[in-house]
Amino acid sequence: MFTYATLRGMHRRWPNLLLLLLGVMLAPAVWFAGTAAAPALLAQDAITRAQAGWLAAAVQAGFVGGTLLSALLSLSDRWPARRLFLGSALVAGLGTAAQAFIEPAGPGAFALRVLAGAAMAGIYPVGMKLAATWARGDMGLLIGLVVGALTLGSAAPHAIPALLGSPDWRVVYLVAGGVALLGGLCVLPVRPGPLETRRPPFDPRQVLEIWRDRRLRLATLGYLGHMWELYAVWAWVGLFLAAQGAGWPAGALTALVVGAGAIGCVALGLLADRFNRARMAALAMLASGLCAATIGWAPAWLVWPLAALWGLTVVADSAQFSACTALCARPDYLGTMLTAQTALGFALTVPAIQLMAWAVPALGWAGAFALLAPGPFLGAWAMWRLAPRLDAARG
Repeated sequence: MFTYATLRGMHRRWPNLLLLLLGVMLAPAVWFAGTAAAPALLAQDAITRAQAGWLAAAVQAGFVGGTLLSALLSLSDRWPARRLFLGSALVAGLGTAAQAFIEPAGPGAFALRVLAGAAMAGIYPVGMKLAATWARGDMGLLIGLVVGALTLGSAAPHAIPALLGSPDWRVVYLVAGGVALLGGLCVLPVRPGPLETRRPPFDPRQVLEIWRDRRLRLATLGYLGHMWELYAVWAWVGLFLAAQGAGWPAGALTALVVGAGAIGCVALGLLADRFNRARMAALAMLASGLCAATIGWAPAWLVWPLAALWGLTVVADSAQFSACTALCARPDYLGTMLTAQTALGFALTVPAIQLMAWAVPALGWAGAFALLAPGPFLGAWAMWRLAPRLDAARG
């Protein structure tokens, strides 16, 4: 029944969601700050290529550690979400800005990169949970918007050198840190929606539910297949496109391909709310897997259309794994399930990225990208198996 409370909730919904999306877009500026600063550092012989790679890997490792700890302690379910988000953004932003004042590849620099990654565990999963509390039959769209905002935020640091005219590496760290701090402040006024649950008791055994429940297990297997491909593509596709002779800076190319995924996230979110979201995710994974298997072999005229399609589809399904988990998990431990799933997925990105570092010189671009294709294909199979098990009434 339509009531005054319903009208008031509708009035508050989008202002809260827009602030949340802005915060989710700004806070991840720290994620690839080391990658964005690397060209200037390499040009000054301040770091080696191996150290540049480890600066990027340190963030991934920190995020995996942070999400595992958060899942075990159920922090995203037991702490006020917006305060956890703000505190995490402050730690990540200040830690990243501090890198402008220390040796760029010393122990302190790697430690601060790990710290920034760990702090991100209080941003991305928490943002998804906050969005889910406002769902009204449009879970796929709302989480798709969150992942789209994260995608734009992840792409932004790659464009900093181009936008600021190849600035000093210290400026890159300072800008990224300041943007992350602003993102945290944006979320401070955000209030959870009507689907917010009470804080549950501390129970570390709940994290095992992600494997015990068949539906959560299939959603997680789909997510793992997706993550095997995603960050390896984001890390390497810019260099691949630059090698095609377009003459554009690799950072700008990467920003374009990564940023295009935001469109895919929203578009697939709209489709997923109308049709079975697991099947929609499976179709996106089949498309991105085919791009991985073929782009390295494609003639020059086909490379850019395939890259555009790859950028759209490689992350488009990301929100739907979280949406499926939101539909299948216990509401009071939803944050824990999302965080645990995210931790497993990001743990898989580290070997995938390092495999590409070996495969590109050994097998060429075609062979290296083909190694990524089994991930989305296997993930599509898992999501297709999940599709009939989803409880559409909760979505």
